[in-house]
Amino acid sequence: MRIGELAEKAGTTTRTLRYYESRGLLPARRSGNGYRAYGEEDLRLLRQIRLLQDFGFELEDTRPFVECLRAGHPAGDSCPASLEVYRSKLAELDRCIARLQEVRDQVGAQLARAELEAQAARPGGPQPRCELSAHPNETEGN
Repeated sequence: MRIGELAEKAGTTTRTLRYYESRGLLPARRSGNGYRAYGEEDLRLLRQIRLLQDFGFELEDTRPFVECLRAGHPAGDSCPASLEVYRSKLAELDRCIARLQEVRDQVGAQLARAELEAQAARPGGPQPRCELSAHPNETEGN
């Protein structure tokens, strides 16, 4: 298949495919007339790259997976180098999650402090925070 057809099947652009080719991730084979020629295996490589990038992997991080597929393995993540990239990504994600939890805790503490200050500043002290709470001038049974 030619580059346009491959790009369409992979859900990407010919420009992206040329870039992958320049980075050595996509083989650069030419047909007799000089056009780029691709096969189903190239589509498989592209799908692996796209999946990993959707997960947040950098383009260079996809290289071990691509090389694993090129070596004839049934899956791009069945090689030791690919597994190491997974481990590294998980460690990075764990650091991000921990940092986000710290930020969430800080924002929650700031919100609690601000709500207390706002209640204390209201005339008559704290007011009910829920719209479904009974108002002081309402009587039961109405």
